[in-house]
Amino acid sequence: MRRVVFTAALVVLVASVIALAPSTPPSAQGPLTLSVIDVSGDLSSTRVIIENYQKANPQKIKAVNVQRAPAPELPAKIKAQQDAGRVDVNLLLVGQDAGSVLASNGQLVKLFPQYDALFPRDELSEAGKVLQAEGEGFLLPSVVSNGGPVFIYNPSKVKQPPKTADELKAWVKANPGKFMYARPANSGPGRSILCGLPFILGDKKPTDPLGGWDRTWAYLKEIGESVEYYPTGTAITLKEFAEGTRWIIAGIMEWDMKPRAEGTVPPASKIFILPNTSFVIDGHYWAIPKGVSAAEQEVILDLMKFMR
Repeated sequence: MRRVVFTAALVVLVASVIALAPSTPPSAQGPLTLSVIDVSGDLSSTRVIIENYQKANPQKIKAVNVQRAPAPELPAKIKAQQDAGRVDVNLLLVGQDAGSVLASNGQLVKLFPQYDALFPRDELSEAGKVLQAEGEGFLLPSVVSNGGPVFIYNPSKVKQPPKTADELKAWVKANPGKFMYARPANSGPGRSILCGLPFILGDKKPTDPLGGWDRTWAYLKEIGESVEYYPTGTAITLKEFAEGTRWIIAGIMEWDMKPRAEGTVPPASKIFILPNTSFVIDGHYWAIPKGVSAAEQEVILDLMKFMR
């Protein structure tokens, strides 16, 4: 199996050029309140790390406030704060989609090469190195997996899982409403099926959604007639799968193993992988928005090192 990484240019998000407020001088005040916004589901893997850092460093962090939001909304939300000269969020947990747009907009503090010594690349897996390079110096990888697409299924309902893309299409059409994937703009598994199908189907330009995805767009349109709806996030697909409403859902490595271990989906669930699959690397990043004070940046960099 091959493994590929896509920039978030494959996800349709609007980038804009913005004017940013400069960072404020270091503060001599006491411990800070860490204000985190998670648009990638990263906290499901890293929340305990943040909590452990706070316990070990009460002189640096007095409280942790957490928000969650859809990834497509984050750039505009941060832009509004930066334009107002008051950035209320000091740590962003993002995926490749929102992270790419924020970096392209110039909304993030650049971490590399300034902090190369603090975060040696040799510590990363090969997939992690690719993910960090994709961040163009603004994004620090936090969670990296080989991604997908993989397909999670209920063996009590699906006795013979599809073995080819044609068989999957036939199964979806024969079982309307039982297959689901979330909107690619806000879901790793959703992006994996979108970006992975061009390889599976043998499209002429698998990395060119505008000029090379004829088979993929036709395939998605055809199976879409039997998909009830596309939820706003991965968690909804997992919930409906666990409830038995859906029998096959799109997945990635991380979102198969972790929910199974935690009991979010039935432990007896199984996966299948279609022929010609090229794994689309999926990962999360931590980033600091411009406008965060130098004093806060110092603490957050220390937290990032603790996480790493």
